[in-house]
Amino acid sequence: MADLILFGVFPYVAMALAIGVGIYRYTIDRYSWSSQSSQFLESKALFWGSLPWHYAILLILIAHFLAFLVPAGWGALLGSPARLVLLEITGMALGITTLIALVILIFRRVINPRVNAVTSRIDWVLLASLLLQVAAGVYIAINLRWGGAWYVHTISPWLWSLVKLDPQISYLTNMPWVVQLHAVNAFFLVAIFPFSRLVHVVSIPLGYLGRPYQVVIWYRQRRSS
Repeated sequence: MADLILFGVFPYVAMALAIGVGIYRYTIDRYSWSSQSSQFLESKALFWGSLPWHYAILLILIAHFLAFLVPAGWGALLGSPARLVLLEITGMALGITTLIALVILIFRRVINPRVNAVTSRIDWVLLASLLLQVAAGVYIAINLRWGGAWYVHTISPWLWSLVKLDPQISYLTNMPWVVQLHAVNAFFLVAIFPFSRLVHVVSIPLGYLGRPYQVVIWYRQRRSS
């Protein structure tokens, strides 16, 4: 029963929250879609954490998405042992980079009083969940090798079964606990996504396309000779 709730019901609840609350925030409280950057409060640690985080996590998410979207093509791509090893090494490097970057970002919010003051409870929940997700991913990469290959035969079919509204939870129930944790926590991130500042990543600033140019005129008082 617990497996059915976690792997067959919770993903739909998470998606419903993400879509419903996301639309509500966009239509009712448009300002809250801002990332509310804290760069002006502290920038040095932010640079060393944010830059590698965004690049590494983007590549990781693209790899996950491609393996889900075209599992047959992804499996064929990894048919060569050399390509499989290359992906494995690259994935580990990106995972470790992401983990270090996230620790820097969390440490920054802990030790900097000004940044800490503007960090909400949902921010801490989001950061803790992201840390758990990345740490679990790195653990899987190191201890459950060749994830790029077995992903297409386990996680991808499970995700497609959810899309088809016919959850096949057996794909998850037979996996190690850390993989199950990684999968459930991913949907937990989806569930809290619309409640956090992370929601800004789906905003598209279409209004700027038709926005008139802003003319800035600097005024400097001349010194009297």
